[in-house]
Amino acid sequence: MNYSNLSFPKQGVEVQLASFCIRGKVAEYHAMLHVNRGNDTYESQLSNLHEAYVSLLVSEELKESVPVFKRYFLSDAANQTEKLNEKLKMFPPCAVSVVQQPPLDGSKIALWVYFQSNIKTEDGELFSASHNGYHHYWTGGLHHASGDSEVQTEVLLNHYEELLQAKGCTLKDHCVRTWFFVQNVDVNYAGVVKARKENFAIHGLTEQTHYITSTGIEGRFADSKVSVLLDAYAVTGLQEGQQKYLYALGYLNPTYEYGVTFERGVSLEFGDRKQVYLSGTASIDNKGEVMHVGDIIAQVHRTVENVKGLLKEGECTLDHLAQIIVYLRDMADYDRVKKLYDKEFPEVPTVIVLAPVCRPAWLIEMECIAIKATNNSDYKDL
Repeated sequence: MNYSNLSFPKQGVEVQLASFCIRGKVAEYHAMLHVNRGNDTYESQLSNLHEAYVSLLVSEELKESVPVFKRYFLSDAANQTEKLNEKLKMFPPCAVSVVQQPPLDGSKIALWVYFQSNIKTEDGELFSASHNGYHHYWTGGLHHASGDSEVQTEVLLNHYEELLQAKGCTLKDHCVRTWFFVQNVDVNYAGVVKARKENFAIHGLTEQTHYITSTGIEGRFADSKVSVLLDAYAVTGLQEGQQKYLYALGYLNPTYEYGVTFERGVSLEFGDRKQVYLSGTASIDNKGEVMHVGDIIAQVHRTVENVKGLLKEGECTLDHLAQIIVYLRDMADYDRVKKLYDKEFPEVPTVIVLAPVCRPAWLIEMECIAIKATNNSDYKDL
């Protein structure tokens, strides 16, 4: 993985960029855009962010690449989303996620973008990126504005499954990654868990088969009636053995032991590379107990150890990380956590946001994506 930092001083925007490039093959880039003018208005920060984004699109670093997925982290979705949606019409299409998870650097907006080169794209509710017989389907911001969190989760999953079916896909065989953003997670997460478990059972996703790598975390939509947002990624064209689930049982317990239905992580093996997607990972042991209750620094260290264990099972290390999202329950912990992450991951594109985890005793959670070069003749290149 190659890392670089791009600065746009006129706009007050800094970009952390991770690049995975193999000559003549699909290149992958993960970018984190940070606005460093925390005292500017939202409109000014949004404009500056997008000016830098446009410059990034035409930069030498990303030539011939297109956005596939992007997520905007907002400080106040109810008052900021409408202006953002107006701006989105100006840019190349891709799957877009918009969630209220305030960046803790003092800005009102941050942006994660995933780019690829040498692919064919098709816009739609499932945004498609295709190459070499694989079809990758990304979607962001699915929502339903009536009923409680259980009802909304049921409706969202049913709708997502219909979208997959229209592409010849199934939830069980093709969905790789989901994100559930839950308004008032301490209250509403139980409804998400119940509806997801019941839906998965119908579709053959059980502890005897497998679940889906996922993050369930606090996040708000502009409409306060929306309790749950869903982002997801699916892929077709994989052979048996290309997708493997990660457990790291020396560090973590199986999730079904405490009643939830997701996998800790998953690796996708292609001929030329391996991609690893890790679920939201916290300070937990292999018995399912929260470690270091009340101690944010110790929880950071345990969380990183768990991530290392999952990456190792996926035959990767921290050196292969392409991006990190860190979720904090208490904004007062930001400075100390930022210092630790800057030391441990000085170059990896990272954003730290305010977003309580599904269990109150967890003060921090992190998720990440890793990419590693391989040479496996059993499978087609990405």
